Amino acid sequence: MKSTDWLCLQRIVRFGDTDAAGVIHFHHLMRWCHESWEESMNIYGIKALDIFPSIIDNKSTLSTALPIVHCEADFFSPIRVGDDLSVKLVPTKINLRSFEVKYIFQLRQDKNVASALIRHFAINTALSQTCNLPKAIDRWLEASSLNQVISSL
Repeated sequence: MKSTDWLCLQRIVRFGDTDAAGVIHFHHLMRWCHESWEESMNIYGIKALDIFPSIIDNKSTLSTALPIVHCEADFFSPIRVGDDLSVKLVPTKINLRSFEVKYIFQLRQDKNVASALIRHFAINTALSQTCNLPKAIDRWLEASSLNQVISSL
């Protein structure tokens, strides 16, 4: 599988994503980032249930959570209904317990319209303390970083 399969995704702006001025409302960009991250992991082969805890019989199904501890976004031009955007993910492992993903939103002709960054920490759900990233996330980050090295050659 080519890394572009899981690091370069497509998104079409829907009417419900826009405000009265006909451009996306800012919070949708963050939602798109998170959805792109989920889609990327799914394409890579990581199931959502293996990453996102859910409660069954009052017990968490996973021992590690990945809360967002920082997010930011920049808009460079209006994003409108019908825009066909590419979403490029640039994941970076910060240390054994955290990572971040930069998102670059472009129109088809490679015009940057927005960028965002979301940082996650790994938290042991039972102890409420930071812990090492799950192995599946580590593999996704490693494969993504290999792509960045190869792309820069």
